[in-house]
Amino acid sequence: MKNLNLIGFFVTLMYAFIGGLLFSALHTPIPWLLGPMTAVFIGSRFGSISYNWPSWIRNAGLIIVGYSVGLSFTREALFVVIGKLPSMMLMTVLLVCFCAGIAWVVSKLSGVDYPTVLTGSIPGGLSQMIIFAEEMKGIDLTTVTFLQVARLMMIIFFVPFLILGPFFNHSAAPVSGDPAVYSVGNPLQGNLSILCLLGVICVLCAFIAKRLKFPTPFMLGPILATAICSISGLEGPSLTPPLLDLSQFMIGGYIGLLLQPEKLHHKVRVISLALISGMVMILGSWCLSLILVYYNQLTPSTSFLGVAPGEMDQMAILAHEVNADLSVVTGYQLFRLFFIYFAVPPLLRLFFLKRPRNKGDQQVKTC
Repeated sequence: MKNLNLIGFFVTLMYAFIGGLLFSALHTPIPWLLGPMTAVFIGSRFGSISYNWPSWIRNAGLIIVGYSVGLSFTREALFVVIGKLPSMMLMTVLLVCFCAGIAWVVSKLSGVDYPTVLTGSIPGGLSQMIIFAEEMKGIDLTTVTFLQVARLMMIIFFVPFLILGPFFNHSAAPVSGDPAVYSVGNPLQGNLSILCLLGVICVLCAFIAKRLKFPTPFMLGPILATAICSISGLEGPSLTPPLLDLSQFMIGGYIGLLLQPEKLHHKVRVISLALISGMVMILGSWCLSLILVYYNQLTPSTSFLGVAPGEMDQMAILAHEVNADLSVVTGYQLFRLFFIYFAVPPLLRLFFLKRPRNKGDQQVKTC
């Protein structure tokens, strides 16, 4: 069994590397995230080998990204983020309500019960929503998982092309690998001792965050640790583009194995509703970002990436790509992450318990 897992890992690794090279040659946005993800997803649909991508590789990539994101939290950036807390609350509540409305429409059109669609549509809480779905009776866990993962993959694919397109005015937006993107912090050379120290601190804080059951602990722990060190005066060196590309590669291969449409009972219906709801969520978050541009004087890319209903690590990588304000983007994403983690599950549980189930809900299994 161990030999089979090892073979599956090396095959997955080969597909991921080929995908990264191909997307890099095509000059797509974030090629070392999209390329491995796409190649592994397609490759795993064929053959009899059990594809394998250990979670510790993904976690190591998240630690690297978390360290890089934490470097952006200087004292000045911290005061900026604190000043935007009211708008963070407003945007988060509006986005969650907007997604709840989308879920209601999709539920009526598809025949899938509303609790399942709603749980699968909550933005930015993949692991939390899956755990919540396991605890609640009557929710289709497979459908929830597919909706959550499909939303994330659509955002990872469409948001980079949207944000680098004509809707956002970038002054020569840098491409992946441009050293100007990674200008936060000191140069790497000559600071290896500080980097090693902060690396150990980040790893320890990642496991502490996991022990404390923080959301996305292997990214949130290093972010908090690096930010505290940076604000305290211990500024770490910035990472080189190849190292950040490696972190994308580690995350991309893992995401490629998450989506498994063959396990769905009603593939056409669920895939269709996932595509429709995902696109509407992206357009709705873009409209909400225009409010931030108008009232908070943020750049379009910063406001959109802060509001976009994706995962924090992917939005942080994109923020690097387009020179968005990384501390603001991460601040908005962190606020939504904690709001969904602490506030949304209890509210959903209360709503589902008080909501009478109608006949349409009871027939979801036979649809």
